[in-house]
Amino acid sequence: MSMYGRDPWGGPLEICHDSATDDDRSRNMDLDRAALSRTLDETQQSWLLAGPGDQGRKKKRYVDLGCLLVSRKIFLWTVGVLLAAAALAGIAAGIAKAIPRHHSPPPPPDQYTVALRKALMFFNAQKSGKLPKHNNVPWRGDSCLKDGRSDQSFRRDLSGGYYDGGDAVKFNFPAAFSMTLLSWSVIEYSAKYEAAGELAHVRDTIKWGADYLLKTFNSTADTIDRLVAQVGSAASGSTQPNDQYCWMRPEEIDYPRPVTECHSCPDLAGEMAAALAAASIVFKDNRAYSHKLLHGATTVWKFASDRNKRGSGSYSPRGSDAAKFYNSTNYFDEAVWGGTWMYLATGNSSYLERVTDPKLAKRAGAFSGGPNYGVFSWNNKLPGAQVLLSRLRLFLSPGYPYEEMLRTFHNQTGIIMCSYLPVFKSYNRTKGGLIQLNHGMPQPLQYVANAAFLASVFSDYLEASDTPGWDCGPHFYSIEVLRSFARTQIEYILGKNHLKMSYVVGYGKRYPKNVHHRGASIPKKGGHRGCTGGWHWRDSKKANPNIINGAMVAGPDRHDGFKDARKNRNYTEATLAGNAGLVAALVALSGEGHGVDRNTMFSAVPPMFPSPPPPPAPWKP
Repeated sequence: MSMYGRDPWGGPLEICHDSATDDDRSRNMDLDRAALSRTLDETQQSWLLAGPGDQGRKKKRYVDLGCLLVSRKIFLWTVGVLLAAAALAGIAAGIAKAIPRHHSPPPPPDQYTVALRKALMFFNAQKSGKLPKHNNVPWRGDSCLKDGRSDQSFRRDLSGGYYDGGDAVKFNFPAAFSMTLLSWSVIEYSAKYEAAGELAHVRDTIKWGADYLLKTFNSTADTIDRLVAQVGSAASGSTQPNDQYCWMRPEEIDYPRPVTECHSCPDLAGEMAAALAAASIVFKDNRAYSHKLLHGATTVWKFASDRNKRGSGSYSPRGSDAAKFYNSTNYFDEAVWGGTWMYLATGNSSYLERVTDPKLAKRAGAFSGGPNYGVFSWNNKLPGAQVLLSRLRLFLSPGYPYEEMLRTFHNQTGIIMCSYLPVFKSYNRTKGGLIQLNHGMPQPLQYVANAAFLASVFSDYLEASDTPGWDCGPHFYSIEVLRSFARTQIEYILGKNHLKMSYVVGYGKRYPKNVHHRGASIPKKGGHRGCTGGWHWRDSKKANPNIINGAMVAGPDRHDGFKDARKNRNYTEATLAGNAGLVAALVALSGEGHGVDRNTMFSAVPPMFPSPPPPPAPWKP
């Protein structure tokens, strides 16, 4: 038997002798390590991993997207489809842009917005002084540039401001009231003005008036002893050239225009304080200008308060031009009105203490009643002040020690609103439905417009405070009843009346053509005509050659009758105060929905209750 065992499978168990030398084996091992360390590409890997039948197949290609391995063919197809879709979308967009678009037109503005735009134009036609380029009244030009300086006893610049009506007199008492009323409407309804595209316009209108008022006293001083009450003369019966006797364009005026000052006129001073204080709220976004207005308001309020303590008289003494055209019958209503605006502009509680003094309220006529109680106008500011103080109670509820008088003012406001309703018969009405707030006297529309504004803004106050209405004795009336009153009265003014005539010039198909207005009645061309050269146009029955857009004339008589006669100012004259009330009422009724700006009016008013004390300091052992 062999010394080597046998393989169970039939072979000898022999150890084969390797004939290779040690050097050869070492070299081969180095080559094998190099081969193993070389990275194989995808094709080589596929050769190594391929099975016996895979050598003849076509190998797939892949695209590595980082976290995903995608077939190259599928990837190319996907990219191609996306590019084709993008191209088609671009072509479709180009075609869509090339096709003319037919947008549905925006809805036309409501009648109140259209009339509002017209009514504001009246103030452009009434401007005095160096006119801005954008005044947009082609038949008007620079006028009365020497006002103030031409008066040898005054000799200071008083150019600017507004002419009151159809003549060229500048009455500061109704002009200041007009600016206060416009400012009030802007504070409440700035969003509506902006929606109508008239916010910048009405702000410019207020600024023009406020800048002039600052010229009428030493507005940089802390104390003053006089105010300018009037520029120009309206003395009737005189044959000397003045603003009443002459009929000429303001641009051609060459006669002396006297300046009337007052040293004891708390009524005028109180109204001017109200105008400047209200304007300072309108322009609070312009800190420097707002501060200038407020400083002027404070100065003129001190002047008014000193005269109140002395028991001084009115700005319109007997026999004066002011007494004939704008006679002030009381100055305590201006004290309540002006003090209210001073409080709202400053937040100083001393003003609120003053206006809620029962003695002042009694002197202002808050408890007296009478035929003119509740008739808001340039002569009676108490109804407007009561509405403002009702706003304060509804929104801020100051509580003690103001609550008792604020509640009284609020109740009195409710009574005034009740008097507007036809069911109570507090005022007569024409057959056409116009309320006779001035008891059948001439020039009724200015009072109607003011009442429509008060009714609208008070109804908005109630709605903003989640109050559905108010009580008139045992009866409850919704705020919609109050708004209906305001709408019907303004619609009468705009043409829904017996004569089918709009009393706002330029609005509607039929309106007055012979407005009592010197500038509108005389052609711009034709040269200087002199003091009496315009009488021909004054007496003519032809329509005015110039349309004074937006002017609300004095209005019809108590029988709904109207005479379109230039010489009859009781029918055809338009005034600043009348148009200010119209603008305020129109903006309150304009646009969709209702609502006032609750916060701007109180921007200077501090919290009504003291803030809680700070927490105690941490305890230290």
